[in-house]
Parts: sequence; structure tokens; C-alpha cells
Amino acid sequence: METDRATAVASATVLVTGVFWGLYWLPVRALGAWGLGGAWGTAAIALSAVALLLPLAWPRRAVLWQANGLALGAIALGGAAFALYSIGFLYGRVAIIILLWFLSPVWSTLIGRFVMGWPTPPLRIVAIVLGLIGLLVMLGAEGEMPLPQGLGEWMSLVGGILWSFSTVGIRVKSTVEPISATLVFAMGAAAASLLLAPMLEPVPQLGGQPLGAIIGLSVLTGGLWWAVSLIGLMWATVRLDPARVSILLMAEVMIGAVSAAVLIGEHLHPLELLGGALVLVAGLVEVWPARR
Repeated sequence: METDRATAVASATVLVTGVFWGLYWLPVRALGAWGLGGAWGTAAIALSAVALLLPLAWPRRAVLWQANGLALGAIALGGAAFALYSIGFLYGRVAIIILLWFLSPVWSTLIGRFVMGWPTPPLRIVAIVLGLIGLLVMLGAEGEMPLPQGLGEWMSLVGGILWSFSTVGIRVKSTVEPISATLVFAMGAAAASLLLAPMLEPVPQLGGQPLGAIIGLSVLTGGLWWAVSLIGLMWATVRLDPARVSILLMAEVMIGAVSAAVLIGEHLHPLELLGGALVLVAGLVEVWPARR
């Protein structure tokens, strides 16, 4: 009975996380509209998460001092990858940014096969083929070359690849507990954002902007999305089958696409929908062997 209850709570946690991240573009674009364009908004969010997590992680600091350096680097790289994903929402269409990110299982499988030398089950080869076909269909929907269009799409694609390297490294090396890992993750995102910020947009001039609202939204977003939801996700994923986690997290795609269509009138070409569907099917196929 206790196991069933824990599974139900963990499943609900993953589902809520997917829904939350499907709406993540809203505060990012709000901060952009208030003057924190480019990477400045993501930097404010990530720094807020660091400030909120630091008091929680400080009593556990011995864990970080003793942790494997490669593990910490992999976690920080994951944060940098998420920063690219976050910044991408200011430069591209919401649904396409999310779908490009969800190609990460394909990159993870390729990295595992050709970098780590891990065996590749036949179904994962099918996943790679489906994912790459979906990518080509989605990016070539308007008749142009099947390449990312604009900075946002490139950021999401590169971020997804970096995230795949990060997850492989975390799988191999990391034993860091969730709160400390989330802090390192947020620090990696903050560092990447601050590095990119002056390259993308000038230093914000917030004299006429609602400074209190900017700080409040940054702290709220860093707290809910980067701290609470990620700690909850790390807690839940070790209690659930990987396939269930992946399926539940796909709520992010649906919520992101629907919210963007309703709130800002963003719609996808039929071929983009087809390509996106193939990407999602590839994600499902990729985790299927893990059930066995």
C-alpha cells in the first residue's frame, strides 16, 4: 500500500512538473517585456534559484566537497543547457523550442552508443530514425532547408545536445542528493546566462520598469520552476519507471503548444505537427527498452 501511494505521489509530481514547465515561457517573456531581454531574464531567474537554494544546501556542503568533480561538472552543464532552452523562448516559437528540446533522448542514445560504447537495443535505433525524420519534417515544413530558423531554435537544439551529455555524465558519475544537485544546476545556468547576456543584449536600463515586479517574478520563477519543481522531479524519478517519467513529462509539450496558441495566437504548420508527433513517438520508443 505504501509503495502504491509513493508511486501515485511521484507520478503526480512528475505530471505537475511537466505542466509547470509547459508554462515556463510566460514568466521568461514577461521579464523580457519588462526590460530583461536576451539572457538577462534567465540570469535573474537562475540567480534567484541559487539564493533560495543556498541556505538549504549549506548544511549539506560536505556532500559537495566530497562529490566527484566530473559529476558536478555534468550537473552544471545541465544547468547551462537549460539556460539556453530558457533564453530560446525569447527568440523562437514556443512549441518548436520545446519540441527541439525533446529530441534529447535521440542525442543521449547516440552519445551512449558512440561515446560510451553502450549497447543499443533495436528499438532505440528505431527511436533515433523516428526522431531525426521528425526533426527534418518539422524544420522543413515551410519548404526551406531543414535547419533551425533563428537564434531561439538553434539555442534549443544545442541546449538539448548539451543536456544529453549532461544526463550521461550524471548517470555515470553522480551520487549528489537532490537539493545540492539542484543548487549546482542553478549555478551552472546562472554562469552560462551571465556569460551570454552581454553578447545578446545591452545591460538593461530599468529606470522606468517595475523593479519590484521584476524582482518578485524572478524570485517566484526561480523558486517554483528551478528549485521546487526540479527537487520534486529528482525525488520522483528514482521512484518511477523511466518510461512513465518520460510520458508524464510530455505534458510540457501539450501545455506549451496549447498555451502559446491560446494566449499569443501561435499556430503550427501541419507538417510541423507531424514532425513534432514523430519526435514525441521517438521519445516514447527510446525509453521502452528500459521497462524490460
